[in-house]
Amino acid sequence: MLQQVISVAIFVIMFGVIISEKFERHLVSLAAGALMLIVVLGICMRSPSAIWDTLNLAEFVTPSFWYAKVESAGGSAGINWSTIVFILGMMIMVEGMGKAGFFRWLCLTMAKAVRYKAMPLFLTFMVTSFVLSMFIDSITVILFLAAVTVELAQLLGLSPVPMILAEIFCANLGGSATMCGDPPNIIIGTALGYSFADFLKNTGLIALLSLGFVILYFCLRFRKNLKNGQVDVAIAYPKPASAIQSKKAFGVSCVIFACAVVLLVTHAMTGLTVATIGTLVGALTLLASVRDAKTLLKKVDYKTLLFFVGLFVVVGGLEQTGVLSVIADFIHGICGSHSYVMIAVILWVSAIASAFVDNIPFAATMIPVIESLAATTGMDLSVLSWTLACGTDIGGSATPIGASANVVGVSIAAQNGHMIGWGRYCKTMLPVTIITMLISMLCIFVRYL
Repeated sequence: MLQQVISVAIFVIMFGVIISEKFERHLVSLAAGALMLIVVLGICMRSPSAIWDTLNLAEFVTPSFWYAKVESAGGSAGINWSTIVFILGMMIMVEGMGKAGFFRWLCLTMAKAVRYKAMPLFLTFMVTSFVLSMFIDSITVILFLAAVTVELAQLLGLSPVPMILAEIFCANLGGSATMCGDPPNIIIGTALGYSFADFLKNTGLIALLSLGFVILYFCLRFRKNLKNGQVDVAIAYPKPASAIQSKKAFGVSCVIFACAVVLLVTHAMTGLTVATIGTLVGALTLLASVRDAKTLLKKVDYKTLLFFVGLFVVVGGLEQTGVLSVIADFIHGICGSHSYVMIAVILWVSAIASAFVDNIPFAATMIPVIESLAATTGMDLSVLSWTLACGTDIGGSATPIGASANVVGVSIAAQNGHMIGWGRYCKTMLPVTIITMLISMLCIFVRYL
């Protein structure tokens, strides 16, 4: 009992300090992880085996970590090294693509294709944000897309705020569609053994259906703000080719990106795990950019990776002490055997929580909970997984702090003199978030129950 109380206290304090933003979140999670290992598992439980299982270092020398024709359907308590390795590889690839000018070239090409007309540009950038975020981290997508949006808006004499808000929402929605689109999905997929295709056939269809309603919402919401403008393209705006720093580097980065997509789509058939794919993609990017390899490695967001490590340790401690089983029993007690109620509770609790706290720790915490619920109630684990993914990925769009992409987009707008306060943000994003959550819940009810 004592270890459960202490482990919950560590988790709650960690969450509170992260929300306060007084300290960098990776330092907070690592400190909490160290306390969990030393105080809870070491002193209270006196279990070296629990510490070893939570660190999960043996995973690296397990053949199934690199190759598994049939992926395991359950995760082990502790650090999910598959997630860490995969995200690291994708981060290196994205840095290589950005250095080669891929993202800026893509934005300028699309703008030129629609002749810089506001409404077509608005629609194009929403769809682009959705599609890119299916394969690339939404933070990177918004970072480049929002910057170019500000530039284009100045050219057209329009406010960039409507386009940035729409891009943020579509990035989070697109991230929900695939396993590699959003960190919670990566965690869910690697922990429970789901493939890229599994997500695409389930959350992907929900996201695609929702996209139509989302586009309609934003077009109606901002129809008065968008006007078609005429510009002298030849003089007023640089050509797309000017974004390419090196044709060779650009071509190579496109090929590596295409390989990553193919490997992810087919990994259930090839047996290559996401850890292997991440390693291959990262290694190819570094080999293709030998001179800039050091620069690319320096630009990797190691703080996020360390945050994941500490977080997994804390969640592993909660699982080792049986806290997560207690939570699962509590939810089971509320919902009983009513599958509709269980789905609704998981979906809306995930969405509300993700609107105010980081969806990454919440998803990591909930995975063992839904595993326990599936075991005790007989509910299909995959249905609970898609529910959790939709709630955490889409719910984060509701507030400026709900997802990292939101923070980045709002910051870029502010840097260019366009402040987006909580009131303005929530007035636009909260209704469309609720609409999308209702669509998701209806889809899950109709398809799975």
